[in-house]
Amino acid sequence: MKKILVAVACILATTAIQAQELPTTQVKEVTSGKKVPFSQTIEKGKITVVSFWATWCVPCKKEIKNISLKLDDWKKEVDFNYMTVSIDEARAEGLVRTYGISQGWKFPYFLDANSDLKRSLNFQSVPFTIIVDKEGKIAWKHIGYEEGGENEVIAKVKELAGK
Repeated sequence: MKKILVAVACILATTAIQAQELPTTQVKEVTSGKKVPFSQTIEKGKITVVSFWATWCVPCKKEIKNISLKLDDWKKEVDFNYMTVSIDEARAEGLVRTYGISQGWKFPYFLDANSDLKRSLNFQSVPFTIIVDKEGKIAWKHIGYEEGGENEVIAKVKELAGK
């Protein structure tokens, strides 16, 4: 019964949605400290995967680690961007920065300290992943993470890229 409930939850959590505009909510680029509208963090004409996470979230960190381990190989197959947004509070900014550095992150990472972006995108928990299509619209959303779930993300990126 538990497996059935998990399967139903996964089906409901992974949704093909009507393309949604990106919010202009401000986020803070952790390494530079600059605040920028979220919509401007996405490169136009390029698919972008965004992982929302928190320093206290073990599945979030596992998902990001697994994606970053495969990122170079995936980028040989399809051209896309990857970034993360932490939903930690402002006082944890140093922790977010230190964690990104310790993990050797070469992709941009941002902080949504007041959860304004989280509210704009209407999600309640992390890990939460979105894929933004080449037109700059949210084309896919997913809540949660299970080992191997990153393969579903790259499959969706390839589908959106026509590969």
